[in-house]
Amino acid sequence: MTDVILREAVRDDLPAILALLADDVLGRAREHTGVDEAYERAFAAITADPRNQQLVAERAGEVVGCFQLTYIPGLGRHGAERALVEAVRVRSDLRGHGVGQAMMTWAIDEARRRGCGLVQLTTDKSRTDAHRFYQRLGFVASHEGMKLPL
Repeated sequence: MTDVILREAVRDDLPAILALLADDVLGRAREHTGVDEAYERAFAAITADPRNQQLVAERAGEVVGCFQLTYIPGLGRHGAERALVEAVRVRSDLRGHGVGQAMMTWAIDEARRRGCGLVQLTTDKSRTDAHRFYQRLGFVASHEGMKLPL
């Protein structure tokens, strides 16, 4: 899908991003589709932080995908910075049409350009299609991730 444009998200994209985050079984259970103060604060914090990027994939002027890219400094791996990819979503009717590949290729290229030592992400154990997708891109399930909801 060569007609996808990746760009930094702007405030007007927030409703579309929230709709994407809620557009699956897991998202419906934990996200709201209405823009509220909590989402406004989070978006403002992401866009104000030079170590964070909120990206959208746009096709024909419409937001069809999104992800957040965070750069994490660290002492491990000889002081290598790592790129963390979070909240990857593609509009459900466009999954399997190259939008996700365009987004992840952009993220990997940007991390490489920035000098990161690796790109990492987590994906819910129930998202088996996503696991296959990331493996096709070269990601390896080398670690067991854990989360503690607060």
